[in-house]
Amino acid sequence: MKYILVTGGVISGIGKGIIASSVGTILKSCGLRVTAIKIDPYINIDAGTFSPYEHGEVFVLDDGGEVDLDLGNYERFLDIRLTRDNNLTTGKIYQSVINKERRGDYLGKTVQVVPHITDAIQEWVMKQARISVDDDGVEPQVCVIELGGTVGDIESMPFIEAFRQFQFKVKRENFCNIHVSLVPQPKATGEQKTKPTQNSVRELRGLGLSPDLIMCRCSSPLETSAKEKISMFCHVEPTQVICVHDVSSVYRVPLLLEDQGVVSYLCERLSLPVEVKPRKMLTKWKEMADRSARLLEHVSIALVGKYTKLSDSYTSVVKALEHSALAVNHKLEIKYIDSADLETSTLQGDPVKYHEAWQKLCSSHGVLVPGGFGVRGTEGKMHAIHWARKQNKPFLGVCLGMQLAVCEFARDVLGWEDANSTEFNPESTHPVVIDMPEHNPGQMGGTMRLGKRRTIFKSSTSVLRKLYGGVEFVDERHRHRFEVNPELKHHFEKRGLHFVGEDVEGERMEIIELDDHCYFVGVQYHPEFTSRPIKPSPPYFGLLLAAAGKLPGYLAKGCRLSPRDTYSGSSGSSSPEADLSELKFPSLSRD
Repeated sequence: MKYILVTGGVISGIGKGIIASSVGTILKSCGLRVTAIKIDPYINIDAGTFSPYEHGEVFVLDDGGEVDLDLGNYERFLDIRLTRDNNLTTGKIYQSVINKERRGDYLGKTVQVVPHITDAIQEWVMKQARISVDDDGVEPQVCVIELGGTVGDIESMPFIEAFRQFQFKVKRENFCNIHVSLVPQPKATGEQKTKPTQNSVRELRGLGLSPDLIMCRCSSPLETSAKEKISMFCHVEPTQVICVHDVSSVYRVPLLLEDQGVVSYLCERLSLPVEVKPRKMLTKWKEMADRSARLLEHVSIALVGKYTKLSDSYTSVVKALEHSALAVNHKLEIKYIDSADLETSTLQGDPVKYHEAWQKLCSSHGVLVPGGFGVRGTEGKMHAIHWARKQNKPFLGVCLGMQLAVCEFARDVLGWEDANSTEFNPESTHPVVIDMPEHNPGQMGGTMRLGKRRTIFKSSTSVLRKLYGGVEFVDERHRHRFEVNPELKHHFEKRGLHFVGEDVEGERMEIIELDDHCYFVGVQYHPEFTSRPIKPSPPYFGLLLAAAGKLPGYLAKGCRLSPRDTYSGSSGSSSPEADLSELKFPSLSRD
Protein backbone atom coordinates (compact mmCIF):
# COMPACT_ATOMS: atom_id res chain seq x y z
CA MET A 1 0.00 0.00 0.00
CA LYS A 2 1.28 3.46 -0.96
CA TYR A 3 0.25 6.46 1.15
CA ILE A 4 0.16 10.08 -0.07
CA LEU A 5 -0.38 12.65 2.69
CA VAL A 6 -1.70 16.07 1.63
CA THR A 7 -1.09 18.86 4.17
CA GLY A 8 -1.87 22.57 3.92
CA GLY A 9 -0.11 25.73 5.00
CA VAL A 10 -0.65 29.50 5.41
CA ILE A 11 -4.48 29.45 5.29
CA SER A 12 -7.25 26.86 5.45
CA GLY A 13 -9.67 26.45 2.54
CA ILE A 14 -6.79 26.65 0.08
CA GLY A 15 -8.00 23.81 -2.16
CA LYS A 16 -6.42 20.74 -0.55
CA GLY A 17 -9.59 18.73 -1.28
CA ILE A 18 -9.54 19.43 -5.02
CA ILE A 19 -5.76 18.81 -5.19
CA ALA A 20 -6.05 15.51 -3.26
CA SER A 21 -8.92 14.45 -5.57
CA SER A 22 -6.92 15.46 -8.66
CA VAL A 23 -3.83 13.51 -7.55
CA GLY A 24 -6.09 10.49 -7.03
CA THR A 25 -7.65 11.03 -10.46
CA ILE A 26 -4.38 11.11 -12.40
CA LEU A 27 -3.15 7.99 -10.55
CA LYS A 28 -6.47 6.24 -11.25
CA SER A 29 -6.08 7.14 -14.93
CA CYS A 30 -2.83 5.12 -14.86
CA GLY A 31 -4.86 2.04 -13.94
CA LEU A 32 -4.17 2.13 -10.18
CA ARG A 33 -6.90 1.53 -7.60
CA VAL A 34 -7.18 4.61 -5.37
CA THR A 35 -8.93 5.28 -2.07
CA ALA A 36 -9.08 8.48 0.01
CA ILE A 37 -9.26 9.45 3.68
CA LYS A 38 -10.10 12.90 5.06
CA ILE A 39 -8.85 13.84 8.53
CA ASP A 40 -10.62 16.68 10.32
CA PRO A 41 -8.94 17.86 13.53
CA TYR A 42 -12.15 19.12 15.18
CA ILE A 43 -13.58 17.33 18.22
CA ASN A 44 -17.05 16.70 16.72
CA ILE A 45 -17.64 12.98 16.12
CA ASP A 46 -18.95 13.76 12.63
CA ALA A 47 -20.15 16.70 10.54
CA GLY A 48 -23.85 15.97 11.17
CA THR A 49 -24.57 18.76 13.65
CA PHE A 50 -22.69 21.56 11.84
CA SER A 51 -24.35 24.64 10.41
CA PRO A 52 -23.44 24.83 6.70
CA TYR A 53 -21.79 28.19 7.47
CA GLU A 54 -19.18 26.38 9.60
CA HIS A 55 -17.69 23.93 7.12
CA GLY A 56 -19.97 24.02 4.08
CA GLU A 57 -22.52 21.33 3.35
CA VAL A 58 -22.80 18.02 5.17
CA PHE A 59 -22.19 15.20 2.66
CA VAL A 60 -24.06 11.91 3.20
CA LEU A 61 -22.58 8.52 2.26
CA ASP A 62 -24.27 5.22 1.36
CA ASP A 63 -23.85 3.89 4.91
CA GLY A 64 -25.45 7.03 6.41
CA GLY A 65 -22.17 8.67 7.44
CA GLU A 66 -22.49 12.48 7.71
CA VAL A 67 -19.09 13.72 6.59
CA ASP A 68 -17.03 16.64 5.31
CA LEU A 69 -17.83 17.92 1.81
CA ASP A 70 -14.32 16.91 0.60
CA LEU A 71 -15.50 13.28 0.59
CA GLY A 72 -18.03 14.42 -2.00
CA ASN A 73 -15.15 15.71 -4.14
CA TYR A 74 -13.36 12.35 -3.82
CA GLU A 75 -16.50 10.44 -4.83
CA ARG A 76 -17.17 12.69 -7.85
CA PHE A 77 -13.58 12.84 -9.11
CA LEU A 78 -12.67 9.19 -8.51
CA ASP A 79 -16.16 7.68 -9.04
CA ILE A 80 -15.86 5.61 -5.84
CA ARG A 81 -18.16 4.86 -2.87
CA LEU A 82 -16.70 5.75 0.53
CA THR A 83 -17.82 4.88 4.08
CA ARG A 84 -18.12 6.93 7.27
CA ASP A 85 -14.73 5.65 8.49
CA ASN A 86 -13.04 7.40 5.53
CA ASN A 87 -13.65 10.60 7.51
CA LEU A 88 -11.50 10.60 10.64
CA THR A 89 -11.98 13.27 13.34
CA THR A 90 -10.24 13.98 16.65
CA GLY A 91 -13.57 13.11 18.30
CA LYS A 92 -13.68 9.63 16.74
CA ILE A 93 -10.05 8.88 17.71
CA TYR A 94 -10.44 10.05 21.32
CA GLN A 95 -13.77 8.21 21.63
CA SER A 96 -12.20 4.92 20.47
CA VAL A 97 -9.18 5.32 22.79
CA ILE A 98 -11.37 6.26 25.80
CA ASN A 99 -13.64 3.24 25.12
CA LYS A 100 -10.56 0.98 25.06
CA GLU A 101 -9.32 2.51 28.32
CA ARG A 102 -12.73 1.90 29.98
CA ARG A 103 -12.64 -1.74 28.82
CA GLY A 104 -9.21 -2.13 30.40
CA ASP A 105 -7.35 -2.76 27.15
CA TYR A 106 -4.32 -0.73 28.31
CA LEU A 107 -3.81 -2.86 31.44
CA GLY A 108 -3.33 -0.06 33.93
CA LYS A 109 -0.95 2.03 31.81
CA THR A 110 -1.12 5.83 31.70
CA VAL A 111 -3.00 6.64 28.49
CA GLN A 112 -1.28 9.49 26.64
CA VAL A 113 -1.36 11.35 23.32
CA VAL A 114 1.95 9.68 22.42
CA PRO A 115 1.87 6.71 21.95
CA HIS A 116 -1.81 5.81 22.42
CA ILE A 117 -3.59 8.49 20.37
CA THR A 118 -0.91 8.50 17.65
CA ASP A 119 -0.97 4.69 17.42
CA ALA A 120 -4.77 4.72 17.14
CA ILE A 121 -4.51 7.20 14.23
CA GLN A 122 -1.98 5.01 12.39
CA GLU A 123 -4.01 1.83 12.94
CA TRP A 124 -7.19 3.57 11.70
CA VAL A 125 -5.46 4.79 8.52
CA MET A 126 -3.84 1.39 7.76
CA LYS A 127 -7.10 -0.48 8.34
CA GLN A 128 -9.28 1.93 6.33
CA ALA A 129 -6.83 2.15 3.39
CA ARG A 130 -7.36 -1.56 2.69
CA ILE A 131 -11.15 -1.38 2.38
CA SER A 132 -12.42 -1.57 -1.20
CA VAL A 133 -14.18 1.52 -2.57
CA ASP A 134 -15.09 0.09 -6.00
CA ASP A 135 -17.93 -2.28 -6.83
CA ASP A 136 -15.51 -5.14 -7.57
CA GLY A 137 -14.34 -5.49 -3.94
CA VAL A 138 -10.61 -5.34 -4.81
CA GLU A 139 -8.21 -3.82 -2.27
CA PRO A 140 -6.87 -0.35 -3.25
CA GLN A 141 -3.18 0.20 -4.09
CA VAL A 142 -2.87 3.90 -3.25
CA CYS A 143 -4.42 5.86 -0.37
CA VAL A 144 -4.58 9.66 -0.56
CA ILE A 145 -4.88 11.17 2.94
CA GLU A 146 -5.91 14.80 3.33
CA LEU A 147 -5.14 16.43 6.67
CA GLY A 148 -7.61 19.28 7.26
CA GLY A 149 -6.70 22.65 8.75
CA THR A 150 -3.27 24.28 8.60
CA VAL A 151 0.17 23.03 9.70
CA GLY A 152 0.91 24.52 13.12
CA ASP A 153 -2.67 24.37 14.45
CA ILE A 154 -2.77 23.04 18.01
CA GLU A 155 -5.56 20.56 17.18
CA SER A 156 -3.71 18.90 14.28
CA MET A 157 -0.47 18.28 16.22
CA PRO A 158 -1.28 14.65 17.22
CA PHE A 159 -1.98 13.83 13.55
CA ILE A 160 1.28 15.39 12.33
CA GLU A 161 3.18 13.44 15.01
CA ALA A 162 1.34 10.23 14.03
CA PHE A 163 2.42 10.65 10.39
CA ARG A 164 6.00 11.51 11.44
CA GLN A 165 6.14 8.06 13.05
CA PHE A 166 4.10 6.49 10.24
CA GLN A 167 6.65 7.38 7.52
CA PHE A 168 9.21 5.12 9.22
CA LYS A 169 6.70 2.38 10.00
CA VAL A 170 5.65 1.92 6.34
CA LYS A 171 9.12 2.79 4.92
CA ARG A 172 10.12 5.78 2.79
CA GLU A 173 9.24 4.19 -0.58
CA ASN A 174 5.59 3.77 0.51
CA PHE A 175 4.93 7.24 1.90
CA CYS A 176 5.16 10.73 0.47
CA ASN A 177 3.96 14.17 1.54
CA ILE A 178 2.41 16.85 -0.69
CA HIS A 179 2.29 20.28 0.95
CA VAL A 180 -0.23 22.79 -0.44
CA SER A 181 0.71 26.39 0.24
CA LEU A 182 -0.40 29.90 -0.75
CA VAL A 183 1.74 32.25 -2.84
CA PRO A 184 0.03 35.63 -2.42
CA GLN A 185 0.41 38.43 -4.95
CA PRO A 186 -0.29 41.80 -3.29
CA LYS A 187 -1.94 44.24 -5.68
CA ALA A 188 0.36 47.09 -4.59
CA THR A 189 3.55 45.44 -5.95
CA GLY A 190 2.13 42.70 -8.20
CA GLU A 191 4.99 40.49 -7.04
CA GLN A 192 4.53 36.85 -6.01
CA LYS A 193 5.59 36.43 -2.38
CA THR A 194 7.22 33.16 -1.30
CA LYS A 195 7.86 33.97 2.38
CA PRO A 196 4.54 32.45 3.69
CA THR A 197 5.42 29.20 1.88
CA GLN A 198 8.98 29.19 3.24
CA ASN A 199 7.67 29.66 6.80
CA SER A 200 5.01 27.00 6.37
CA VAL A 201 7.49 24.43 5.04
CA ARG A 202 9.99 25.30 7.78
CA GLU A 203 7.29 24.66 10.39
CA LEU A 204 6.33 21.35 8.78
CA ARG A 205 9.96 20.20 8.65
CA GLY A 206 10.41 21.27 12.26
CA LEU A 207 7.60 18.84 13.13
CA GLY A 208 9.41 16.01 11.36
CA LEU A 209 7.73 15.85 7.92
CA SER A 210 9.64 16.87 4.82
CA PRO A 211 7.44 17.65 1.78
CA ASP A 212 8.19 15.76 -1.46
CA LEU A 213 6.05 18.07 -3.59
CA ILE A 214 5.16 21.68 -2.80
CA MET A 215 1.98 22.72 -4.58
CA CYS A 216 1.68 26.48 -4.77
CA ARG A 217 -1.80 27.98 -4.99
CA CYS A 218 -1.66 31.32 -6.77
CA SER A 219 -3.93 33.53 -8.83
CA SER A 220 -1.67 33.52 -11.92
CA PRO A 221 1.01 31.02 -13.10
CA LEU A 222 4.09 30.86 -10.85
CA GLU A 223 7.07 32.87 -12.11
CA THR A 224 10.37 31.04 -12.60
CA SER A 225 12.15 33.25 -10.06
CA ALA A 226 9.53 32.45 -7.39
CA LYS A 227 9.78 28.74 -8.19
CA GLU A 228 13.58 28.78 -7.85
CA LYS A 229 13.38 30.70 -4.58
CA ILE A 230 10.93 28.17 -3.09
CA SER A 231 13.15 25.34 -4.31
CA MET A 232 16.25 26.89 -2.71
CA PHE A 233 14.72 27.73 0.68
CA CYS A 234 12.48 24.67 1.03
CA HIS A 235 15.02 21.95 0.31
CA VAL A 236 13.42 20.56 -2.88
CA GLU A 237 14.28 20.40 -6.59
CA PRO A 238 12.62 23.02 -8.85
CA THR A 239 10.68 20.14 -10.52
CA GLN A 240 9.13 19.37 -7.11
CA VAL A 241 7.55 22.84 -6.94
CA ILE A 242 4.18 22.58 -8.69
CA CYS A 243 2.09 25.58 -9.70
CA VAL A 244 -1.68 25.24 -9.18
CA HIS A 245 -3.02 28.58 -10.36
CA ASP A 246 -6.70 29.54 -10.62
CA VAL A 247 -8.39 27.83 -13.60
CA SER A 248 -11.78 28.20 -15.28
CA SER A 249 -13.02 24.78 -14.21
CA VAL A 250 -11.99 22.24 -11.54
CA TYR A 251 -11.85 19.63 -14.31
CA ARG A 252 -8.63 21.34 -15.45
CA VAL A 253 -6.75 20.71 -12.17
CA PRO A 254 -5.86 17.04 -12.92
CA LEU A 255 -4.59 18.17 -16.35
CA LEU A 256 -2.53 20.94 -14.75
CA LEU A 257 -0.84 18.45 -12.39
CA GLU A 258 -0.26 15.94 -15.20
CA ASP A 259 1.38 18.62 -17.39
CA GLN A 260 3.93 19.35 -14.66
CA GLY A 261 5.05 15.74 -14.33
CA VAL A 262 3.35 14.85 -11.04
CA VAL A 263 2.58 11.29 -12.20
CA SER A 264 6.12 10.52 -13.31
CA TYR A 265 7.51 11.96 -10.05
CA LEU A 266 5.10 9.89 -7.89
CA CYS A 267 5.76 6.75 -9.95
CA GLU A 268 9.50 7.12 -9.38
CA ARG A 269 9.26 8.21 -5.73
CA LEU A 270 6.79 5.48 -4.70
CA SER A 271 7.92 2.79 -7.20
CA LEU A 272 4.37 2.56 -8.58
CA PRO A 273 3.68 -0.31 -11.02
CA VAL A 274 2.81 1.93 -13.98
CA GLU A 275 4.17 2.23 -17.51
CA VAL A 276 4.22 5.89 -18.48
CA LYS A 277 1.95 5.96 -21.51
CA PRO A 278 -0.50 8.52 -22.91
CA ARG A 279 -3.52 8.20 -20.67
CA LYS A 280 -6.77 8.03 -22.57
CA MET A 281 -8.86 8.90 -19.56
CA LEU A 282 -7.24 12.29 -19.05
CA THR A 283 -8.07 13.22 -22.63
CA LYS A 284 -11.70 12.71 -21.61
CA TRP A 285 -11.22 15.18 -18.74
CA LYS A 286 -9.68 17.62 -21.21
CA GLU A 287 -12.61 17.26 -23.60
CA MET A 288 -15.01 17.82 -20.73
CA ALA A 289 -13.16 20.97 -19.60
CA ASP A 290 -13.00 22.25 -23.19
CA ARG A 291 -16.71 21.59 -23.75
CA SER A 292 -17.69 23.49 -20.61
CA ALA A 293 -15.61 26.45 -21.82
CA ARG A 294 -17.21 26.44 -25.30
CA LEU A 295 -20.88 26.48 -24.29
CA LEU A 296 -22.81 29.42 -25.74
CA GLU A 297 -26.47 29.05 -24.69
CA HIS A 298 -27.32 30.03 -21.12
CA VAL A 299 -29.78 28.57 -18.65
CA SER A 300 -30.46 30.18 -15.27
CA ILE A 301 -31.68 28.37 -12.16
CA ALA A 302 -32.92 30.17 -9.03
CA LEU A 303 -31.52 28.42 -5.95
CA VAL A 304 -33.88 29.45 -3.14
CA GLY A 305 -32.30 28.56 0.20
CA LYS A 306 -31.32 29.96 3.58
CA TYR A 307 -27.52 29.46 3.43
CA THR A 308 -26.95 31.36 0.19
CA LYS A 309 -24.17 33.61 1.54
CA LEU A 310 -21.69 30.71 1.32
CA SER A 311 -21.76 28.71 -1.91
CA ASP A 312 -20.00 25.77 -0.13
CA SER A 313 -23.29 25.24 1.75
CA TYR A 314 -24.72 23.77 -1.46
CA THR A 315 -21.58 22.27 -3.09
CA SER A 316 -23.20 19.01 -4.21
CA VAL A 317 -26.36 20.77 -5.43
CA VAL A 318 -24.26 23.17 -7.53
CA LYS A 319 -22.17 20.30 -8.91
CA ALA A 320 -25.31 18.30 -9.81
CA LEU A 321 -26.66 21.35 -11.67
CA GLU A 322 -23.32 21.80 -13.47
CA HIS A 323 -23.20 18.13 -14.52
CA SER A 324 -26.74 18.38 -15.93
CA ALA A 325 -26.11 21.72 -17.66
CA LEU A 326 -23.05 20.22 -19.39
CA ALA A 327 -25.19 17.29 -20.56
CA VAL A 328 -27.78 19.63 -22.14
CA ASN A 329 -25.04 21.80 -23.69
CA HIS A 330 -25.93 24.98 -21.79
CA LYS A 331 -23.82 27.32 -19.67
CA LEU A 332 -25.25 27.40 -16.16
CA GLU A 333 -26.05 30.57 -14.26
CA ILE A 334 -27.14 30.06 -10.66
CA LYS A 335 -29.11 32.87 -9.03
CA TYR A 336 -28.71 32.56 -5.27
CA ILE A 337 -31.80 33.87 -3.48
CA ASP A 338 -32.07 34.08 0.31
CA SER A 339 -35.58 32.72 0.85
CA ALA A 340 -36.23 35.19 3.70
CA ASP A 341 -35.91 38.05 1.16
CA LEU A 342 -39.05 36.78 -0.65
CA GLU A 343 -41.23 37.18 2.45
CA THR A 344 -43.60 40.11 3.04
CA SER A 345 -41.76 41.04 6.26
CA THR A 346 -38.76 42.00 4.06
CA LEU A 347 -41.05 44.20 1.95
CA GLN A 348 -41.68 46.38 5.02
CA GLY A 349 -38.11 46.29 6.35
CA ASP A 350 -36.04 46.43 3.15
CA PRO A 351 -38.21 46.85 0.03
CA VAL A 352 -35.18 47.06 -2.33
CA LYS A 353 -33.91 43.66 -1.20
CA TYR A 354 -37.43 42.21 -1.51
CA HIS A 355 -37.92 43.43 -5.10
CA GLU A 356 -34.39 42.39 -6.14
CA ALA A 357 -35.04 38.85 -4.84
CA TRP A 358 -38.35 38.61 -6.73
CA GLN A 359 -36.74 40.03 -9.88
CA LYS A 360 -34.06 37.31 -9.71
CA LEU A 361 -36.72 34.62 -9.23
CA CYS A 362 -38.97 35.85 -12.04
CA SER A 363 -36.10 36.11 -14.55
CA SER A 364 -34.85 32.53 -14.04
CA HIS A 365 -35.68 29.53 -16.25
CA GLY A 366 -36.22 27.10 -13.37
CA VAL A 367 -36.53 26.99 -9.58
CA LEU A 368 -34.68 24.71 -7.14
CA VAL A 369 -35.51 24.55 -3.42
CA PRO A 370 -32.83 22.44 -1.66
CA GLY A 371 -32.88 20.80 1.77
CA GLY A 372 -32.48 22.68 5.04
CA PHE A 373 -33.45 22.77 8.71
CA GLY A 374 -35.26 25.29 10.90
CA VAL A 375 -38.17 27.66 10.35
CA ARG A 376 -36.29 30.73 9.05
CA GLY A 377 -37.08 31.39 5.39
CA THR A 378 -39.63 28.59 4.98
CA GLU A 379 -42.48 30.98 4.06
CA GLY A 380 -40.25 32.54 1.38
CA LYS A 381 -39.54 29.10 -0.05
CA MET A 382 -43.29 28.44 -0.22
CA HIS A 383 -43.81 31.75 -2.07
CA ALA A 384 -41.19 30.63 -4.62
CA ILE A 385 -42.87 27.21 -5.00
CA HIS A 386 -46.28 28.87 -5.41
CA TRP A 387 -44.88 31.12 -8.14
CA ALA A 388 -43.26 28.18 -9.99
CA ARG A 389 -46.48 26.14 -9.79
CA LYS A 390 -48.74 28.95 -10.96
CA GLN A 391 -46.39 30.20 -13.73
CA ASN A 392 -45.71 26.67 -15.06
CA LYS A 393 -41.96 27.09 -14.39
CA PRO A 394 -39.77 23.98 -13.97
CA PHE A 395 -39.42 23.20 -10.26
CA LEU A 396 -37.39 20.69 -8.26
CA GLY A 397 -37.80 20.39 -4.49
CA VAL A 398 -35.24 18.34 -2.57
CA CYS A 399 -35.94 17.02 0.96
CA LEU A 400 -37.37 20.09 2.76
CA GLY A 401 -38.13 21.52 -0.71
CA MET A 402 -40.48 18.61 -1.40
CA GLN A 403 -42.14 18.89 2.04
CA LEU A 404 -42.79 22.62 1.53
CA ALA A 405 -44.21 21.93 -1.96
CA VAL A 406 -46.76 19.64 -0.27
CA CYS A 407 -47.51 22.33 2.38
CA GLU A 408 -47.96 25.01 -0.32
CA PHE A 409 -50.32 22.76 -2.34
CA ALA A 410 -52.34 21.98 0.79
CA ARG A 411 -52.75 25.68 1.59
CA ASP A 412 -53.52 26.94 -1.90
CA VAL A 413 -55.37 24.07 -3.60
CA LEU A 414 -56.89 22.11 -0.70
CA GLY A 415 -57.69 25.30 1.24
CA TRP A 416 -56.02 24.18 4.49
CA GLU A 417 -54.76 27.60 5.52
CA ASP A 418 -52.63 26.49 8.46
CA ALA A 419 -51.16 23.41 6.70
CA ASN A 420 -47.57 23.08 7.86
CA SER A 421 -44.82 20.80 9.06
CA THR A 422 -44.86 19.93 12.77
CA GLU A 423 -41.19 21.00 12.71
CA PHE A 424 -42.35 24.62 12.29
CA ASN A 425 -45.85 24.59 13.80
CA PRO A 426 -46.53 21.70 16.20
CA GLU A 427 -50.09 23.03 16.78
CA SER A 428 -51.17 22.95 13.09
CA THR A 429 -54.66 21.43 12.54
CA HIS A 430 -53.42 20.07 9.18
CA PRO A 431 -49.97 18.55 9.89
CA VAL A 432 -49.07 17.52 6.32
CA VAL A 433 -45.44 16.90 7.33
CA ILE A 434 -44.78 15.01 10.57
CA ASP A 435 -41.74 13.67 12.40
CA MET A 436 -40.91 10.04 11.83
CA PRO A 437 -41.79 7.49 14.52
CA GLU A 438 -38.18 6.34 14.97
CA HIS A 439 -36.77 9.86 15.37
CA ASN A 440 -35.40 10.48 18.87
CA PRO A 441 -35.78 14.22 19.65
CA GLY A 442 -33.64 13.93 22.79
CA GLN A 443 -30.38 13.72 20.83
CA MET A 444 -29.44 15.63 17.67
CA GLY A 445 -26.41 13.72 16.30
CA GLY A 446 -27.01 10.75 14.00
CA THR A 447 -30.74 10.42 14.79
CA MET A 448 -32.13 11.08 11.29
CA ARG A 449 -33.12 8.66 8.55
CA LEU A 450 -29.71 8.47 6.92
CA GLY A 451 -27.95 6.76 4.04
CA LYS A 452 -28.94 4.70 1.02
CA ARG A 453 -32.62 3.63 0.93
CA ARG A 454 -34.73 2.11 -1.81
CA THR A 455 -37.59 4.01 -3.47
CA ILE A 456 -40.18 2.00 -5.44
CA PHE A 457 -41.97 3.67 -8.37
CA LYS A 458 -45.77 3.36 -8.10
CA SER A 459 -46.66 4.85 -11.49
CA SER A 460 -45.69 3.79 -15.01
CA THR A 461 -46.33 7.28 -16.45
CA SER A 462 -44.03 9.14 -14.03
CA VAL A 463 -41.68 11.61 -15.74
CA LEU A 464 -38.94 10.94 -13.20
CA ARG A 465 -39.20 7.19 -13.76
CA LYS A 466 -38.66 7.77 -17.49
CA LEU A 467 -35.63 9.96 -16.71
CA TYR A 468 -34.22 7.16 -14.55
CA GLY A 469 -34.56 4.85 -17.58
CA GLY A 470 -37.89 3.18 -16.71
CA VAL A 471 -36.49 1.26 -13.73
CA GLU A 472 -38.70 -0.37 -11.05
CA PHE A 473 -36.84 1.25 -8.14
CA VAL A 474 -33.89 3.53 -7.32
CA ASP A 475 -31.42 3.54 -4.42
CA GLU A 476 -30.66 7.07 -3.23
CA ARG A 477 -29.23 8.73 -0.13
CA HIS A 478 -31.45 10.27 2.56
CA ARG A 479 -31.01 12.74 5.40
CA HIS A 480 -34.24 13.80 7.10
CA ARG A 481 -36.15 13.79 10.39
CA PHE A 482 -39.61 14.63 9.03
CA GLU A 483 -41.80 13.03 6.36
CA VAL A 484 -45.03 13.73 4.47
CA ASN A 485 -48.01 12.50 6.49
CA PRO A 486 -49.07 9.28 4.65
CA GLU A 487 -52.64 9.45 6.07
CA LEU A 488 -53.41 12.60 4.05
CA LYS A 489 -52.08 11.18 0.77
CA HIS A 490 -55.49 10.61 -0.89
CA HIS A 491 -56.51 14.30 -0.49
CA PHE A 492 -53.56 15.38 -2.65
CA GLU A 493 -53.90 12.63 -5.26
CA LYS A 494 -57.55 13.60 -5.88
CA ARG A 495 -56.40 17.11 -6.83
CA GLY A 496 -53.51 16.07 -9.12
CA LEU A 497 -50.45 15.96 -6.83
CA HIS A 498 -49.27 12.34 -7.13
CA PHE A 499 -46.93 10.41 -4.86
CA VAL A 500 -45.24 8.38 -7.61
CA GLY A 501 -42.47 6.94 -5.44
CA GLU A 502 -42.67 5.35 -1.98
CA ASP A 503 -40.33 3.40 0.26
CA VAL A 504 -40.28 -0.42 0.29
CA GLU A 505 -42.96 -0.63 3.02
CA GLY A 506 -45.16 1.91 1.22
CA GLU A 507 -45.24 4.09 4.36
CA ARG A 508 -42.92 6.93 3.32
CA MET A 509 -43.70 9.30 0.47
CA GLU A 510 -40.51 9.69 -1.57
CA ILE A 511 -41.38 11.41 -4.90
CA ILE A 512 -44.14 13.87 -5.88
CA GLU A 513 -45.19 14.95 -9.37
CA LEU A 514 -47.89 17.41 -10.39
CA ASP A 515 -50.34 16.89 -13.28
CA ASP A 516 -50.49 19.41 -16.15
CA HIS A 517 -47.18 21.09 -15.39
CA CYS A 518 -43.99 21.22 -17.49
CA TYR A 519 -41.86 19.81 -14.63
CA PHE A 520 -42.94 19.95 -10.98
CA VAL A 521 -41.04 17.29 -9.04
CA GLY A 522 -40.16 16.84 -5.38
CA VAL A 523 -37.91 14.14 -3.93
CA GLN A 524 -37.46 13.27 -0.25
CA TYR A 525 -33.93 11.94 -0.88
CA HIS A 526 -30.82 13.89 -1.93
CA PRO A 527 -30.05 12.90 -5.53
CA GLU A 528 -27.15 15.39 -5.73
CA PHE A 529 -24.92 13.13 -3.62
CA THR A 530 -24.69 10.51 -6.38
CA SER A 531 -24.40 12.86 -9.38
CA ARG A 532 -21.21 12.43 -11.45
CA PRO A 533 -19.65 14.65 -14.15
CA ILE A 534 -20.77 12.33 -16.92
CA LYS A 535 -23.69 10.65 -15.12
CA PRO A 536 -25.91 13.56 -14.07
CA SER A 537 -28.54 12.86 -11.45
CA PRO A 538 -31.93 12.34 -13.24
CA PRO A 539 -34.03 14.75 -11.08
CA TYR A 540 -31.52 17.56 -11.76
CA PHE A 541 -31.14 16.51 -15.40
CA GLY A 542 -34.93 16.75 -15.79
CA LEU A 543 -34.94 20.24 -14.24
CA LEU A 544 -32.24 21.45 -16.68
CA LEU A 545 -33.94 19.80 -19.67
CA ALA A 546 -37.23 21.50 -18.75
CA ALA A 547 -35.51 24.85 -18.09
CA ALA A 548 -33.82 24.65 -21.51
CA GLY A 549 -37.18 23.73 -23.13
CA LYS A 550 -35.90 20.32 -24.23
CA LEU A 551 -37.81 17.95 -21.95
CA PRO A 552 -40.87 17.20 -24.17
CA GLY A 553 -38.66 16.36 -27.19
CA TYR A 554 -36.35 14.28 -25.02
CA LEU A 555 -39.22 12.22 -23.56
CA ALA A 556 -40.85 11.85 -27.00
CA LYS A 557 -37.65 10.21 -28.28
CA GLY A 558 -37.87 7.60 -25.55
CA CYS A 559 -35.08 9.03 -23.33
CA ARG A 560 -32.62 6.91 -25.25
CA LEU A 561 -29.96 9.56 -24.69
CA SER A 562 -30.31 9.49 -20.93
CA PRO A 563 -26.81 10.04 -19.45
CA ARG A 564 -27.27 6.84 -17.46
CA ASP A 565 -27.44 4.96 -20.77
CA THR A 566 -24.96 7.03 -22.77
CA TYR A 567 -22.03 5.92 -20.62
CA SER A 568 -21.18 2.42 -19.56
CA GLY A 569 -21.13 2.42 -15.80
CA SER A 570 -18.93 -0.68 -15.64
CA SER A 571 -15.59 0.89 -16.54
CA GLY A 572 -13.13 1.08 -13.69
CA SER A 573 -11.80 4.43 -14.81
CA SER A 574 -12.63 7.56 -12.90
CA SER A 575 -15.46 9.37 -14.61
CA PRO A 576 -15.48 10.09 -18.35
CA GLU A 577 -15.58 6.54 -19.67
CA ALA A 578 -17.33 6.73 -23.03
CA ASP A 579 -16.02 9.24 -25.51
CA LEU A 580 -17.14 12.68 -24.53
CA SER A 581 -17.28 13.54 -28.18
CA GLU A 582 -20.29 11.21 -28.22
CA LEU A 583 -22.00 13.38 -25.61
CA LYS A 584 -23.29 15.78 -28.21
CA PHE A 585 -26.89 14.74 -27.51
CA PRO A 586 -27.66 15.12 -31.26
CA SER A 587 -31.42 14.83 -30.90
CA LEU A 588 -31.38 17.43 -28.13
CA SER A 589 -29.55 20.08 -30.09
CA ARG A 590 -32.08 19.97 -32.92
CA ASP A 591 -35.11 20.61 -30.69
